[in-house]
Amino acid sequence: MRWDFSLILFILLVITGIVWFWDRYSLAAKRRQRAEAAAANVPYVPGLSTEQQQQLKEEARAKAGKMPWWVEYGVSFFPVILFVFVLRSFIFEPFRIPSGSMLPTLQSGDFILVNKYQYGIRIPVINKKVIPLSDPKAGDVLVFRYPVDTSIDYIKRVVGVPGDVVRYEGNQLYVNDKAVNLTPSGQYFEPDRHNYVAQYTEQLGSQPHQVLVNTQQNQDYMPIVRFPYLDNCDYGRQAIQCIVPEGHYFVMGDNRDNSLDSRYWGFVPDENVVGRAFFIWMNFSEPGRIGRFH
Repeated sequence: MRWDFSLILFILLVITGIVWFWDRYSLAAKRRQRAEAAAANVPYVPGLSTEQQQQLKEEARAKAGKMPWWVEYGVSFFPVILFVFVLRSFIFEPFRIPSGSMLPTLQSGDFILVNKYQYGIRIPVINKKVIPLSDPKAGDVLVFRYPVDTSIDYIKRVVGVPGDVVRYEGNQLYVNDKAVNLTPSGQYFEPDRHNYVAQYTEQLGSQPHQVLVNTQQNQDYMPIVRFPYLDNCDYGRQAIQCIVPEGHYFVMGDNRDNSLDSRYWGFVPDENVVGRAFFIWMNFSEPGRIGRFH
């Protein structure tokens, strides 16, 4: 369990929920009794009209029946917190892209929506799947808890599912010994490095997407941690090959030469999956980016 917004929201939901139920089934009735008793105990004041006498009773009733501030806040906020909690936990959750590892698909500063139910219903906070619906597929843009530090959310593209043999060698991706075709689609200015990088159209699954690959640069791949199922991977000069274990996924950033991904820290276990990213709902620098992406 991690101390994040979901946990804080859950605690607030429990607290306000207890107050709401306590008030509905106990406190409200006691307030009404006190209010009626206070109105009945208002003494008769000679010289006052019937309307004035009734006003005194109403004032006494309102004062005795007034909600304590903590009950008022709990009752008022519970429906709002419940709505937000259900929305974020089971339907859609917003995230902000913090880096350029998914360029050109997603830019730093994009605010995105993540589909929380596509891969199954999970218990909030502990993220345990209780109703499986589907599994991530190659090409999906996945939000997940970083296996090295689960307090951090990562976003990458799925390139390998359980049983796949994924190889990345010489700036070329291979899945099950088949090269994933790259079609040149111009140049892209990468703001993190202040230079232009070759842009390609790649297709994993049913939808094509754009990736950045510096064909003039070769990298050596080494694990940064000893991750689970490390023995499933072979590291060589400028190459890595992994067999994706059951219940895990191999993910990579679309910005292939500027992404810390499965090539370095291993596989994403299914229990770390948060959902599939699918929509940019705001970018304050470039509002024109709002819309769906693949």
